[in-house]
Amino acid sequence: MNVLFVSIDSLRRDFLSAYRDRPFGYDYAVETPNLDQFADRGTVFDAHYAGSLFCMPARREWLTGTREFPWRGWGPIEPFDDTLPRIARSTGTVAGLVTDHYHYFQHGASGYYEDFSGFEFVRGHEHDAWRTAPREIDASFASQIQASDPDELSYMHRAQYARNVANFDPEVESDFFAPKVFSRTAEWIEDNQCWDDWFCFVDSFDVHEPFHCPEPYASMYTDADPHNPELPVWPRWGRLDAGQAAIDDQSLAFVKAQFAGKVTMVDEWFGRLCDRLDAIDAWSDTVVIVTADHGFSLGDHGWLGKADGPLYNTLAHTPLLIWHPAYSETVDRVDALTSAVDLHPTIASLLGGETNGPHGRSVIPLLEGDAVSIRDAALYGIWGSDINVTDGRYTYHRQCDETRPATGKSTYQLNPRAVFHPPDPPEDLTVSKLPYAESPVWCYEVPSISRQDDTMLFDTTVDPTQDHDVSSSASTERRRLRKLLASRLDDLSVPATEYTRINLDPPAASD
Repeated sequence: MNVLFVSIDSLRRDFLSAYRDRPFGYDYAVETPNLDQFADRGTVFDAHYAGSLFCMPARREWLTGTREFPWRGWGPIEPFDDTLPRIARSTGTVAGLVTDHYHYFQHGASGYYEDFSGFEFVRGHEHDAWRTAPREIDASFASQIQASDPDELSYMHRAQYARNVANFDPEVESDFFAPKVFSRTAEWIEDNQCWDDWFCFVDSFDVHEPFHCPEPYASMYTDADPHNPELPVWPRWGRLDAGQAAIDDQSLAFVKAQFAGKVTMVDEWFGRLCDRLDAIDAWSDTVVIVTADHGFSLGDHGWLGKADGPLYNTLAHTPLLIWHPAYSETVDRVDALTSAVDLHPTIASLLGGETNGPHGRSVIPLLEGDAVSIRDAALYGIWGSDINVTDGRYTYHRQCDETRPATGKSTYQLNPRAVFHPPDPPEDLTVSKLPYAESPVWCYEVPSISRQDDTMLFDTTVDPTQDHDVSSSASTERRRLRKLLASRLDDLSVPATEYTRINLDPPAASD
């Protein structure tokens, strides 16, 4: 069996008609005909959630089946991880990676691409350290991406993007990143028909910002001039009404239009990839999985971006669409709760391999009809911050105590608050163990950082936008979700300090 695994970074599920007629916060529909057609062909998972956020933590969950956020932040593949491309090799399956996701190749991340039989890296997205010239960047575009200092040489600076795309023609969409990624994927699949079985992981950094689009997408959802230097294509993160992210209504509308344009561009080139699968008659022996690591706040709850604020469903309730030639023609939708970490054992089984991934549960029984559920709760969160759980209806957001430190455990990730910079290990390291691995790891403490003002509870059946915290009025459900969170943390064998950090009694104490 062949497996095509497609990640579309930052794609919000509410932009797909399989989930909603139009996105929350928009007064117009966004065109995604190819993803819609794929959803009609395949199986739509209605209750799929992110696990460890953002970016590389999500990829470690997918590739290794490890629930990351209780143990460490953004970091590398660990020596004891059992990666999907390694499993593919063990079954005689050629494994390829096609990506413009430059975080794979930065400080703070290693081991993600090395196990693949081959990889294609499309250079230049966001802060990718690629072009060093021209030194002087276009002033109008610099304003749009908010690149304040073109002479800056830090590890993450916005002038880098301007240099990387200086030769892009805004009228030629094939110059841009999603077209390159999906075109090269189509070529890879066609070239590798010589193998009996293949696994291809397509990690598209779009629709991630900068929301810099070629035509026709830049003008598709706005009447404004896409090159107006006063209108941003790369907004800052934070509150809409204060600080660095403060933005007026006109600029916010433009940002939302450019995000929508990127979604439609990605859809167009995903559709061309599907056309290539049609041309080589690949659907009968290929499983295709489409998902996203997280969403992106576009004014929702007063926030822009993803790094600040609570993990509302805008960020954490993610799309999952699967085509399986044996099951998808009869299974249209799955309403069972699933989690990002479940994709690892799912793909491992499709590759005919076994995995040591400790935390995922394959979704194949849901497609086969052998199970109506595989989990009663999905945990999601960011290391060193608040912890969230959902039963598919209620979402419970447990605030951490910033006076109590978070504990990090890793063989390599030692500066988790500066992940893109050279390693800078703490001086008070100790040696520890993880409950799911035999190898020793370094252990250290850093301050916790909360993203919310208090613990919250939402009933998403009657309040899908999570505008009304019912933690004070739904006391029975609050207690049930609190116990559910404690129980699932206990399943992971998290240390007692993690319960203390979020002021939560362990299961034995709360019963």
